[in-house]
Amino acid sequence: MLVSYVIPALNEGSRLPGFLEDLGRHLRSSAPDDPAVEVIVVDDGSRPDELRVHRVAVNRLAEMLAGSPHRALLCEMQTNRGKGEAIRRGWANSAADAEWVGFVDADGAVPAKELMRLTGMLSRCEHDALAGARIRMAGRTIRRTGFRHLQGRVFATAVEWMLSLGFYDPQCGVKVFRAARLRPHLHEMRERSWLLDVEVLALIQRRGGRAREEPIDWSDPGGSKVSFALDPFKMFLGLWNLRRRLERGAAR
Repeated sequence: MLVSYVIPALNEGSRLPGFLEDLGRHLRSSAPDDPAVEVIVVDDGSRPDELRVHRVAVNRLAEMLAGSPHRALLCEMQTNRGKGEAIRRGWANSAADAEWVGFVDADGAVPAKELMRLTGMLSRCEHDALAGARIRMAGRTIRRTGFRHLQGRVFATAVEWMLSLGFYDPQCGVKVFRAARLRPHLHEMRERSWLLDVEVLALIQRRGGRAREEPIDWSDPGGSKVSFALDPFKMFLGLWNLRRRLERGAAR
């Protein structure tokens, strides 16, 4: 089984190399019967100096994975188009035989070991989407400021009110989807920024697919490029437009 992960990266030179290094170590030590993993880093129009760092990091990962069933490649976008657009570009370039396609944030907030744990669950997963969730519970470690937690709860409440996804943490930065469920909807996706994963979950569920959350370890690295508290109008407007677009699509 092949799993393809897209990592969108915009000026992540200080964080992406360490994450890819850690990911490479875990992939190199994976068991022969573990899923093969394709890592697609999509540079979202980074500055030239940051792009050079991304190139070196991806080349280093590809060297680490040489001779294994895993592989790594870099896609470069000439201009900044947004996280959602970068992820869609990566999915469009994923291997045709990938059974699962997903994404994970470049900042390392989701540790490589957790990504591998989720990957290992896919061979027996009966759902069409498996999403990480930042849930404080026994056996899981969540390092997050109270303010960021509050932001997340406000966003999750808004998503549930508008779209009724039934998700505790719809914005966690790691999700993976059954390719046969996701690929038919690629042409329908319009979100260019941080609402893409919410759009995908809504599309899959409204077409009869099933999704579930898995509590994960997570650590806030700081330096978030999104601040829902500073721009609540943009958040609600984006969700409102997404709901209307989905409703129009259902009507057609």
